[in-house]
Amino acid sequence: QVQVVESGGGLVQAGEALTLSCAASGDIFGPNVMAWYRQAPGKQRDLVATITSGGRTTYADAVLGRFTISRDNAKNTVYLQMNSLKPEDTAVYYCKYRRTLSGVEYWGQGTQVTVSS
Repeated sequence: QVQVVESGGGLVQAGEALTLSCAASGDIFGPNVMAWYRQAPGKQRDLVATITSGGRTTYADAVLGRFTISRDNAKNTVYLQMNSLKPEDTAVYYCKYRRTLSGVEYWGQGTQVTVSS
């Protein structure tokens, strides 16, 4: 089992920055991908960014150039640096840990990010 815990959400004004953290613990081994998703009220959960255990990253078009995903493998922690936040970035942000070989996934409970205009 893997436990995933997000932190760092909050209320900010448009144009400001915020950094989310996601710590994974438990049976951490082998290649994996950690990812951030977000879900706004009444909408589906969308992929925001991913990072492999080797450091390869991908981003959704909506956040490209504004958000940066990074990870500290020694701490089993992934970060999401969010700059130039917009009201449309308001959502619950979820972190996911996925074992690359088996495909088994573990989700966190989410952290709320609210951007006021």
